[in-house]
Order: sequence, then C-alpha cells, then structure tokens
Amino acid sequence: MTTYSLRTASPAKTRADAVVVGVVAGEKGPRLCDAAEEVSKAYGRRLGPFLSTMGITGKAGEAVKAPTRDEVKAPLLVFVGLGDDPADPVAVRRAAGVAARSVANAASVALALPSETPELVAAVVEGHRLGGYTFTAYKSTTSESTGPTDVVVLTALARRAEAVAALESAEVLADAVTLCRDWVNTPPRDCTPPLLADLVTAAHQEVTKGRGAPKVKLEVFDHEQLAEMGCGGILSVGDSSAAPSRLVRLTWAPKNAVAHLALVGKGVTFDSGGLTIKPSSSMLNMKGDMAGAASVVAATLAIARLGLPVKVTAFAPMAENMVSATSTRPGDVITMHNGTTVEIANTDAEGRMLLGDALSMAVQEQPDVVVDIATLTGHMQLALGDKVGAVMGTDDQVPAVLAAGVAAGEQHWPMPIPEEMSERITSSKVADLLQHDWVRWGGGLYASAFLREFTGGLPWAHLDIAGKEINTGGPYGHVPSGATGFGVTTLVAFARSLAEG
Repeated sequence: MTTYSLRTASPAKTRADAVVVGVVAGEKGPRLCDAAEEVSKAYGRRLGPFLSTMGITGKAGEAVKAPTRDEVKAPLLVFVGLGDDPADPVAVRRAAGVAARSVANAASVALALPSETPELVAAVVEGHRLGGYTFTAYKSTTSESTGPTDVVVLTALARRAEAVAALESAEVLADAVTLCRDWVNTPPRDCTPPLLADLVTAAHQEVTKGRGAPKVKLEVFDHEQLAEMGCGGILSVGDSSAAPSRLVRLTWAPKNAVAHLALVGKGVTFDSGGLTIKPSSSMLNMKGDMAGAASVVAATLAIARLGLPVKVTAFAPMAENMVSATSTRPGDVITMHNGTTVEIANTDAEGRMLLGDALSMAVQEQPDVVVDIATLTGHMQLALGDKVGAVMGTDDQVPAVLAAGVAAGEQHWPMPIPEEMSERITSSKVADLLQHDWVRWGGGLYASAFLREFTGGLPWAHLDIAGKEINTGGPYGHVPSGATGFGVTTLVAFARSLAEG
C-alpha cells in the first residue's frame, strides 16, 4: 500500500531512496524545473555538463537515472522530461507516470515536479499513481515490485488546505481509473455479465460502507426482469450466450444537486461478433468491449466519493455476444425498450442495441443531459487512432465534453452526424430502423445517428472510445500496457463542470 503526502522539504536534503526531478527542454538547453531549484544549486556549474554527459534533453517521456555522490542526500536522482511547458498539467501528469515506472523498486520516493498550484499537485499524484499501475492477478509468480510505500510530493503548498484537497481528489480519480482498468484486464471467462455485476456490487459495497460514506443506490436487473421491461436490444445480444444478461443502475442523488446527469456505458463482456463472426485475430482484446460500462460505474462512484452536487443516474447494460443456436440472425426484427423496431443486418454491430435500450431508460429519468460511452466502432479507431476519442451529439454538449477532456488530460475530437445519416438509418423496408447498412463509409457516424433515435431529443453526447480502452503497445506517460481506463476522468470532469455551472 503506497501512501502519498505533501512536504515542503528541499529535494537536495530529503533522505528518500530516490528523488525525481523534472527537466524542461528549454531553448538554451535543458534545465531543472523550479521545484528542483535546490538540486540545481547543489550541483552548481557542474549541472550543465552533467546533463549533457548523461544525454538528458528534457523531452517528454524521457527518464534517466543517476547515482549521486555528495551533491544531494538521496542516493538516486531520476531526471524526467517535461517538454517545453513545465506548467502544463498534462505534461506533469505524464512525467509523473514515467517516473513511477522508473523507480519501482525504491521504498520511498520524493517528487520534485512542478507543483505551484493545486491543479499541478493533483497532476503529480494522479500521474504517479496511474503510471505505476500493474495487473498481476493472474501471475503465479511475479518479479515486479509492488511499488514504493511512501511517496512525497515536494511543494511549497504542502500546508495549504486546497493542496491537500487536490491530493485527495487525485487519489479518488486514480482509484476510479484503476478500478476500470482492473475490470477491463480481467479475462472474459471471469467477467461474464453476472460476474461483472457481482464485481460492481462488491465495488459499490466498498465505497458506501462505513460512517460518512456516500449513499449510492444500486439496482441489478437480471434476464427475466429485462424481458419484463421490454429490453429487446440487450436480450437480442445476450440470448446467444449461456451467461445471462444483466443491467446495473447506480443512482447518486445528493440533496444539494444542481443538475441531473445520466450516464450510459456499453458492457459487452466478450464480443465474438455473433453469427456475423469476427476474424479470430480481432477477438483477442474483445474482453475490453465492456470498457464503457466499467467507465460509467467507476466515474459514478468517484463522483459520489468527491461529493459533487450533481445527481447521477448511471446505466450499465451487460451482455455477451456469442455464437449459438439462440443467436440473433441477420434479418431478425427486434423491438427495443421504447417500442422502436430494428432490423438486424450485422450481429457484430451489437453495442448500439444495448445502448439503445439503456438510453431509452435513461431518458425516462428526465435528466438535464445524457452522456454515453462505448467501444462502439472500428471506424472511429481508423479515423482517430488509438489515443484520441470521438465525440458526437447535440451542439450544446459536444463542446462541453471536449472541454472536460482537456481538463482531464484526455484527448477527444468532435465528429459530425451528417443529415444523410437519418436517411440511412431509416432505410429498412420492414422496421422503423436499420441497425447497420454495410456501406463502407461513415460507419461511426451512422452508429451515432442510430443512438440519437433513443435520446428523446435531450441534450446528449456520445463518446466512441474504440481502440482507446486497451493499449496494445508499450507504456507511455501515465498509461500502462493493457487496460487504460480511458474516459473515466473525462466523465468526472464533465460532472464537475455541471456542478460549477
């Protein structure tokens, strides 16, 4: 268990096992950030030649370890690059994440990174926590360190209440992202809809237990209840599996709520493609197709822990899309929760069926705004890559979500819903809507137009995070290999923006 704290100590005099210092890539060469000024003084004129000899440039993602002699008290210095702007919370968060992986074996670490504001203090803590994340639940043996037991953020704000609050808020956010990552990393055999609902129940119990804990209502609906509620979209996917579907609803309703936010997240615990079966190579990371559901649950629990004065009603529909004698067939017509009929053309376009039902249920709660998040379409991954999410929706909400992404340090990009998509989604000759039309172009835009039909005309934003839920490459910044938790902090930041008006 790692403990984080704030201290005003000098980075040159602290006796931590390792001291992390930020390096700025300045026009005149690298220099240590202001938080590491005492280290600069300790080295004096030797610092420039030393940085040059070690090849330290200050570029983002850089980390260089160097043993000390008598310059500073700590036996090890770790130089991490901040890039050109040392006051950028995104750069600080990423540098702290790199630092966490660079000194995983130290028992105590002091961080001399930019921390002149509460926002920067939060970025340091959040980045270090998330950058040091590992998932070893299925390792029989592991040589990986459990991380330091004591991490100190060196800041002049150490005794300021707003800095302490920033640290505590960052810990809550890191807990939420970690929870989401753990669920997405869990193998699909151990994360079927009933088992994922059990994991949510356990997390809910942990957050709401004890004196002073937030009061969050949890409801879990099983297959029979979903059938009674008319959730044909969810069941059209889940009835292909021996593991029955579930829907989890969480409600955070503080007395001082100034707005009502509905969150909806896609929870396909494994996606084979159904009868429109995927190529085998495309199935490997389909355990992450429930990342949207994991995100809204984790974000809702974080919002409650932070005590934000925003009512949140979160819906997490869960189903497993398998191949069986009870699989939905292309050509079938499904009746959705709101009575809309949908002709199925592609059983691998299943996420919109879950979301359609859940959005319909969310609309019944009469929220001020609806936000859904899903690993929905490969089209958006092709368009924006594996680090930038797509945002679509009503004109009043897309900019607000993009601003929340900036505040959270996550990258999103606005995408349109062209008018011609309305003609495409209503082109079925036998039903109200056509689920998929096999036109190669604009599939992600088609999917968002389909979802819009279930939003009841309310203010709404849709986040397509396909390809962002699992990092298949090496770690970078505060993002590890494997599950990323992408979207959680954006959702919390969006709720915070509603609270602040």
